[in-house]
Amino acid sequence: MNVRLKLLAAARSSSLLETRFDDDRPLDAAGWHEAERAAPVLCRLAAAELRYCSPSARCRETGDVLGLAPLAQPALRDCDMGRWRGRTLGEVTAAEPQAVDVWLADPGSAPHGGESLLAFVTRIGGWLDTRPAYEGAGLLAVAEPGVVRAALLYALQAPPHSYWRIDVQPLSVTTLIRRSGKWSLRLEG
Repeated sequence: MNVRLKLLAAARSSSLLETRFDDDRPLDAAGWHEAERAAPVLCRLAAAELRYCSPSARCRETGDVLGLAPLAQPALRDCDMGRWRGRTLGEVTAAEPQAVDVWLADPGSAPHGGESLLAFVTRIGGWLDTRPAYEGAGLLAVAEPGVVRAALLYALQAPPHSYWRIDVQPLSVTTLIRRSGKWSLRLEG
């Protein structure tokens, strides 16, 4: 049996605009408005037989605004950024420029004391691989953009540096399909 999983990127919040690491801020007013405006198009996602979300406030609220009633999954949390949590890239770069360089160059490093990129992608991949097979409407997960990027990296078996080259927009939908134990990306128009 196949697995069809739609990944819905959470609506935006001020932390997305400020590039804050691993920040659990709720949707801002603009994010609420964008989600409400998108609801007539995205309401079709409620047909999914199982609906999940990252445990962040932003993801839970996106699911609520869209009427999806998703179940929070701790394994879908964003990358653990350790002591960099809640700080902007600019703040961290000013305070620890060499650590940022190491972090960007080596996907196995975690100079912030949290989770390495490789560990994060492996965690998300483990969650993907344990999804039950459902024909029909499939599965849905409302997730942070970083989680969507990690899922794509894992599914496509792309090299780790590709993570930095994937741009996930708020409220975008990505479809992954697992057939015979292998994942593929489906682009829908």
